[in-house]
Amino acid sequence: MIELFVSAFITFFVVIDPPGCSPIYASLTGDASPKQRRIMAIRAIFVASIILAVFAAFGEQLLRALGISLDSFRIAGGIMLFIIALEMVFEKRTQRREDRAQDIIDQPEIEDVSIFPMAMPMIAGPGSIAAVMLLMARHEGLESTFVILGALASVLLLTLLGLLLAGPMMRILGHKVEQVITRVLGVLLGALAVQFVIDGLRASF
Repeated sequence: MIELFVSAFITFFVVIDPPGCSPIYASLTGDASPKQRRIMAIRAIFVASIILAVFAAFGEQLLRALGISLDSFRIAGGIMLFIIALEMVFEKRTQRREDRAQDIIDQPEIEDVSIFPMAMPMIAGPGSIAAVMLLMARHEGLESTFVILGALASVLLLTLLGLLLAGPMMRILGHKVEQVITRVLGVLLGALAVQFVIDGLRASF
């Protein structure tokens, strides 16, 4: 169970990327008051938690209703996570997030960023949805379910902490440290994604 928790924690941490979300949130909420930033951060994590919990609980039934096998989803999800890993290593993902954040900043009529883009798609995006569904499908049993959800909750709490401390953290860490962390996490995610594809291929053939 400890190994499962560590594996799930790393997967969620890499996909949700709290160190990457913090500077984006800081740039989006630069003109907001401290109270507004706290409220938006809490709301973003709450909404993202609901989205991920729904897919964790009913994702397999959704796949079955669509006629998609779990092995096919493992392969597709693994490929998608691998693409995300490549983007992290080569800084494409960060650039895309920054561009999306700039689009929001350029539209002053949009003030509350808690739902879009923070909760969806930055926190509960395609990668994290695929990751939670893959992990839930790969490990059956009540105990494993609680371990996976516990790992997800831990990462979401860290993400909330990162959003609340976004400004001070960016001043302490700096852009260079964030780039190093992102690249290292991208390599780890790539390895995990390949394992998902291997598991799906092995089960299929």
